[in-house]
Amino acid sequence: MSGRFTAHCWPLADATRTRAAGAALGHELLTLDTTQPLLVTLQGELGAGKTTLVGGLFNALGHIGPVRSPTYTLIEPYELAGRQFYHLDLYRLTDPLQLEELGVRDLLQPGAVLLVEWPERAGRYLPVADLTIKLEYAPQGVGRELCLLPGTESLQRLADRLTF
Repeated sequence: MSGRFTAHCWPLADATRTRAAGAALGHELLTLDTTQPLLVTLQGELGAGKTTLVGGLFNALGHIGPVRSPTYTLIEPYELAGRQFYHLDLYRLTDPLQLEELGVRDLLQPGAVLLVEWPERAGRYLPVADLTIKLEYAPQGVGRELCLLPGTESLQRLADRLTF
């Protein structure tokens, strides 16, 4: 990620606020150019709220019911708001080469949105993220902190517009 982009961080008191942040983010993602794929990585410890955020995003775009982390399937596809979304959880990846075998590069089609938990497990087999989302336990020990780190001009403008 280039140093020319500015990170934005917000406190999230609980899971309800995390889902609401995901919903707001989801609506903003729909405003982006669909001629290119969008790679969003989610970083954070176990239990930090990555899947909760994705659940809020998917529910806001029309998915009914809970969103579970694709820990065992690795990839779960969703068609929402006329776009193709893929939720990936790479936690159980034992070798980055497995990502290539799963055909993840084939998912990077125009308009597709890939939301990838545990991207560091992919090594060099995952392109540079358009947007990195970091969820961390809040320094005060209550809630979480959500940081958006844009990697493109359009994602910088998106992050600049958001408030949680």
